[in-house]
Amino acid sequence: MTPVSRRRFVRTAATAAAGAVVRLPPATQLVRPRPTAAQLAWQRDELAMFLHVGVNTFTDREWGDGKEDPAIFAPQRLDARQWARVARAAGFRALIVTAKHHDGFCLWPSKTTRHSVASSPWRDGSGDVVREFVDACRAEGLRPGLYLSPWDRNNPSYGDSARYNDLYCDQLTELLTGYGTLAEVWFDGANGEGPNGKKQVYDWPRVWTLVRRLQPAAVIFSDAGPDVRWCGNEKGVAGDPNWSTVDPAVVTYPGASGPGVIGALQHGDPAGTVWRPAEADTSIRPGWFYHRAEDARVKTADQLLDLYLTSVGRNSKLLLNVPPTRDGLLHDIDVARLTAFQERRQSLFATELIGRKQIAWNTTGDSRTGEIDLGRIAASSIVRLEEDITNGQAVARYAVFGSDGSNWKPLSSGTTIGHARIDRFPATAIRRVRLVIEEALGPPTGLSIKLYGPYDSLPGAR
Repeated sequence: MTPVSRRRFVRTAATAAAGAVVRLPPATQLVRPRPTAAQLAWQRDELAMFLHVGVNTFTDREWGDGKEDPAIFAPQRLDARQWARVARAAGFRALIVTAKHHDGFCLWPSKTTRHSVASSPWRDGSGDVVREFVDACRAEGLRPGLYLSPWDRNNPSYGDSARYNDLYCDQLTELLTGYGTLAEVWFDGANGEGPNGKKQVYDWPRVWTLVRRLQPAAVIFSDAGPDVRWCGNEKGVAGDPNWSTVDPAVVTYPGASGPGVIGALQHGDPAGTVWRPAEADTSIRPGWFYHRAEDARVKTADQLLDLYLTSVGRNSKLLLNVPPTRDGLLHDIDVARLTAFQERRQSLFATELIGRKQIAWNTTGDSRTGEIDLGRIAASSIVRLEEDITNGQAVARYAVFGSDGSNWKPLSSGTTIGHARIDRFPATAIRRVRLVIEEALGPPTGLSIKLYGPYDSLPGAR
């Protein structure tokens, strides 16, 4: 089915304003992209932690120039197990470390360069941060991932495209073959002139092929996927709507620019032909590397909760950067905020009001309305909606209503659902809840609804 014919199942602006309900096509009329097993596992993690650490940690810079002396990398107490313990205790399920940032300093003893931990005094020149990182992840039951910056401001071959592409793939091969199974391989489109003034042209098809061959179970992240896309900002906020399907012809390589790119990253495309969900990334601090001057500017637990609701709660995954200090540990302030963030989420979702009750669907005509009777009146201020995305994504617009036994009151409404949609609303007494699917690309499958006790009554809630 062509993109044009697929879009005919979405309401026009005029019918939306009139509150019309779209007629849903039979399931056999629409074939939608579906996630792979690896993409499903990736999204179900919901929370991943990014760890930016390297020479920038010691120069107090965000971008190194590649001229740093490797001897400055000397974290006296580096403990990757602490990183992993903190992440697991805070409810994170995956971690990604900067194996190499733009400065070209490698956190593993790469055979491709002397600009690495092997030239530093750390662990007497015998250290390997990547090794300690992946071992710590596995010891704590977390899924490890690696980021290898394509930009290298140290290596003289950068800008000599063919030569540097060979070196980059050699570095990638070391990482993909030396550290066991990885869950995610993370790329961006960082690109600048090399020492010779020439601009590097990356061979991304070669890179994707290499990852597929050496780590077939890993998802590949970049602006252009091919498995997971960037959300289009570094605020940790997913688009609304947020489709997990995209048109691959709009964003063709990491760092691409042009008409429609940011919109495609933020919102996806309901007529998209490939499954490429969004990852929302941001840092717990203003910067990505640790800076002592930012100790008083760490995001609060309430700010982190807001990020969770606008990323995971909008069919995305939150990748939160928490940078280790010069000692090689996560700072006490950051740890405290992560702990409080976990406590907020646990409190928020502590009381689920629906339990095992099933939605009673009314399929009169082609409209779709579901209701659940709680069997009692209960106060609620949070609703979580989910689609069974193993069969793709269908819902384009929905509304939720509640009744205490008399009139129906609107609780929330929105656009896409996908893996999860989480809405807050003023605490309301509810006996029955109604979900109305107002727009859809086809009959949604496996829709679920969960109500939670009143957020407004939680300690620290606004």
